[in-house]
Amino acid sequence: MTDPSRAALLDDEDARAGLAPHQFDREWIRAHLAEERAKASLLGEIREAIFGAQDGLVSTLAVVSTVAGASAGRFPVLVAGIASALAGIFSMAAGEYMSSKSQREIFEAQQAGERLEVAERPGEAEAEMAFMFQEDGLAPDEATQVAGVLARHPDVLLKTMVEKELGLTGGHAEGSPLQGALIMGAAFGLGSIVPVVPYLLLDLDVAVYASVAATAAVLFAIGLVKSRWTHRHWLRAGAEILLLGTVAGVAGYLFGNLLPGMLGVHIGA
Repeated sequence: MTDPSRAALLDDEDARAGLAPHQFDREWIRAHLAEERAKASLLGEIREAIFGAQDGLVSTLAVVSTVAGASAGRFPVLVAGIASALAGIFSMAAGEYMSSKSQREIFEAQQAGERLEVAERPGEAEAEMAFMFQEDGLAPDEATQVAGVLARHPDVLLKTMVEKELGLTGGHAEGSPLQGALIMGAAFGLGSIVPVVPYLLLDLDVAVYASVAATAAVLFAIGLVKSRWTHRHWLRAGAEILLLGTVAGVAGYLFGNLLPGMLGVHIGA
């Protein structure tokens, strides 16, 4: 076990910078790696949530803005917004599910191919590893030595080959496709609510601008939240997403006003 003084030292990031490898005990390393992997898994879920919410906001705003620009009634806008939201929820969820499931299946198939190589052509696998280590900067004799050590442990060799040769990690095979689909669909649905709500509460002329403003505020907030993990400046991250949403909303509203005239359709007030 780690004694209290050692634990305090290991919990200090600056203090750890001066420690030698033998000063890190196995229990602390195990707990630290588990924490880092949990953070990586959480970031994947956050990515899905941000993408879903952002798409729900922008796509629904574009739809309701277009219909509001082409219609003089509240009902068509609400129907279009709700229909777009429902379609997007199922579409995004299904797309995320199939994407994650396909990614898992591809990972397993490629891993099976590398496993066969390690089992039937171990010399080839070892030579490939030595070559890749040389490409990473190791001297030829060092690369050969490291590859030789790995070759004596087929499971470790297989995992290293999958990661270095194919660029795949265990994370590609982890996680639930269904969970990702639920997160994506729920985030899209929550995002799509924002542009629609003003049309429930306000007159059409005011709701158009309130919808854009509410969507812009939420988009900027998403950028702020995202900057916490991307380490970009909060203002730049927020402005980037805000600009995307503004362009979609303005374009939708303008086309909704211009398109009927271009088609010779007159929509009365």
